[in-house]
Parts: sequence; C-alpha cells; structure tokens
Amino acid sequence: MMWGLGYGGWGGLGWMGPVFMLAFWALVITGGVFLVRYLVRQGRVGDRQESALEILKRRYARGEIEKEEFEAKRKDLT
Repeated sequence: MMWGLGYGGWGGLGWMGPVFMLAFWALVITGGVFLVRYLVRQGRVGDRQESALEILKRRYARGEIEKEEFEAKRKDLT
C-alpha cells in the first residue's frame, strides 16, 4: 500500500512535516500582523503635520534661537 509522498504522507519527514507547516504559517501570519501594524502607524504619523509656526515656537522655547530671530521668522511666516 502506497502512502503517496512517503512515510506518513509528509514527504519523508514523518511527524516533522506538520510541525514545519505549522511554523511556516505562524511566521506568515505574524509577518502579516506586523506589516499591517506598521502601515497603520505610518498612516497616523502623516495625518497631522506640525506647522512652521509651531516648530518655530518650540525652537524658541528650547532656547535654540534668540528673541530677535524668533520675531523676524514669525513675521516672515505670518
């Protein structure tokens, strides 16, 4: 009587065939979940862009630029 692909019907791998198949599909599903999560996060980041004035205010608050430079750039932006 022939079993088709080999011992146990798994291409000669015996009981390891189903284990490898299960591991393969677990990796495929896990990869898909991570891909979807990555794409969703990328979409959220692009939803709200910080305005130039907000960036300027943040830089002034951190002390990266002086008041004169802040006022000049704010005047240019408005």
